Amino acid sequence: MNPIAEELNQHIGKGNGHLTAMMSQVGRQLFFPKGILTQSAEAKEKAKRFNATAGIAMENGKTMRLGSVMQMIKGLRPSEALTYASSFGLLDLRRFWQSMLFEKNPSLQGHPISLPVVTCGITHGISVFADIWVDPGDVIFLPEPMWGNYNMIFQVRKGAAVTHYPVFAADGSFHLKAFEDRIKTEARQRGKVIVMLNFPHNPSGYTVSRREGEAIARVLSETAEAGCNVIAVTDDSYFGLFYEEDACKESLFSLLCGQHPRLLAVKLDGCTKENFVWGLRVGFTTYGALVDGDPAPVYDALERKTAGCVRGTISNVSHLSQSIVLKSMQSENFAAEKAEKFDILKRRALRVKAVLADPKFGDAWDVYPFNSGYFMCLKLKTVGAEKLRRHLLDNHGIGLIAIGEKNLRVAFSCIEEENIAELFDIILQGVVELSA
Repeated sequence: MNPIAEELNQHIGKGNGHLTAMMSQVGRQLFFPKGILTQSAEAKEKAKRFNATAGIAMENGKTMRLGSVMQMIKGLRPSEALTYASSFGLLDLRRFWQSMLFEKNPSLQGHPISLPVVTCGITHGISVFADIWVDPGDVIFLPEPMWGNYNMIFQVRKGAAVTHYPVFAADGSFHLKAFEDRIKTEARQRGKVIVMLNFPHNPSGYTVSRREGEAIARVLSETAEAGCNVIAVTDDSYFGLFYEEDACKESLFSLLCGQHPRLLAVKLDGCTKENFVWGLRVGFTTYGALVDGDPAPVYDALERKTAGCVRGTISNVSHLSQSIVLKSMQSENFAAEKAEKFDILKRRALRVKAVLADPKFGDAWDVYPFNSGYFMCLKLKTVGAEKLRRHLLDNHGIGLIAIGEKNLRVAFSCIEEENIAELFDIILQGVVELSA
C-alpha cells in the first residue's frame, strides 16, 4: 500500500475505526498523489521567475487561448475557463456549497461535516462513492421502484449484492415497516450494510414527511447500535423542489449526521437539477460522521481519498462549468431567478394533481404519491408499461418512460402547464385502444 494511503487510513482510524472497516479494498488504497500536482502547486507559489511545471500552454504570461473559443465565453477570463481545476474542485465553490448546505438544512447546525468534493454530476458522484465504499458482495439497499442506473453502477460495475425496499405502503405512505424489517434482518447476518436514500424519489417524485424521515434515521441508528456498520447515502438530485407542506424540506443527511459511530452519512447532490444546469455536470460529495476528537483530520483524509478517486478517473471536473455555477450563485439575481423557475414547476405539479383527480382515470391506473422533483409515476392496471409506451410513441407522438412491467414515468418538468390535461387524456386514450 502506498505510504500516503496508509497515513490517510491512520488519520481516519484514529478518529473512527469503523470508517476504515467500511471502506472497500480500493478505498483503503486510495490517496491523493504528491507528484506533479504537488510540485506544480509549490511552483505556482514560489516560482517567480519561470514556471515550467503546468501541463498547459502559456503566451505572454497568460493562458494561451483561441479567439473563436473565448468569444463564446462572456465574463470569464481564460484562466477561469480553460485551465485545469483541482481534482478536489474549486475551493471557493466548495466553501460556498458547504455554506449553502447549512443554510438549507438547519438541523446540520452543530454537526461538523466535510468540505464537499466536486464530482462530474451526481452520477459520477455515485460511481466515486461506489469505488471508495463498495466491495463485490457488499449488500446495498435500493428503493423499489428505482432509477435504473443504480443497477449499472452498483451491481454490474461493483458486483454488489442488491436488495430492494419498497418505497410505498398500501396507504401511500413510506413503507417504514418493510424498510426496517429488511434492513435489520440483513444487518443481523452482516457486518456492513449500505442504504441508498433517494428523495425526491426518481421515478415517483415522492419526498418523505419530516416524521417519516426521522423514523428512517431512527431505524438506521438502531441498526448501527446493534453492531452493524451502516453507510447511508442520500441521493439529493432534486433537492429543494418541494411543492407541498408535508414534504420534508431538509435532506435526510442532516438527520443522520453525528447519530452513531457506526453510521456514516454521505450526501450526493449538485447544481445539475437544483440550478437547472444539467449539462454543466457539477456535483458534490460530502461526508458526515461521528468522530472522536477533532474531526478535521478525518474529513481531510476522506476528501483526499475522494479527490484521489476523481484524479484517477476523470482527473478533474470542468473548470468552465465550476466557474459558471459559482458566479451564478454569487449573482444578486440568483435567488429571484431560481424562485421563478421553482414556481413554474410547482404550478405544473399541482396541475397534474388536479387533472388526475378526475375519476375517469381510475380504471386505467393508480397514481403514486408525488410532492416534489421533476416526475410523477402511473401504476398501470390493465396494460403493460412498455407496450403502452411504444403505442403512444408510434401512434400519438407521446414520449414517456416505462419502468418495470406496470410503471410509467411522466416528466411534468418538460410539459407546459396548459398541455398537461391533453397529455393525460392521450395516455388514457392509448390505454383504451390497447384494451380494446
